[in-house]
Amino acid sequence: MSTDINQIILEALDDLKAQDVLTLDVTELTDVADTLIIASGTSNRHVKSIAQNAVDEAKKRGMPAMGVEGLDSGEWVLADFGDTILHVMLPATRSFYDLEKLWSITPAGREDS
Repeated sequence: MSTDINQIILEALDDLKAQDVLTLDVTELTDVADTLIIASGTSNRHVKSIAQNAVDEAKKRGMPAMGVEGLDSGEWVLADFGDTILHVMLPATRSFYDLEKLWSITPAGREDS
């Protein structure tokens, strides 16, 4: 099912011209989710619109978000779809928190060759 929701989210992000969209497989790093989708918007309004569009499209297709946070400010919106978590942020916020680096750390005891 996560592949279906991922495709819905990615299409919704594309529809509203989200920038720098990145999909991360985090199955080896956490049991909380399988996929993180991170995207940027050009303004608070754009961030809110992008995230809301993804939430609305998923709901239309019978996969509503379990929770959404940050729509009020639009600096960083997080939408939890269970196995997939969507983060939509302003570029400065995204750069500051650097989720890409945080979630690309190799788990202890595992060596990549």
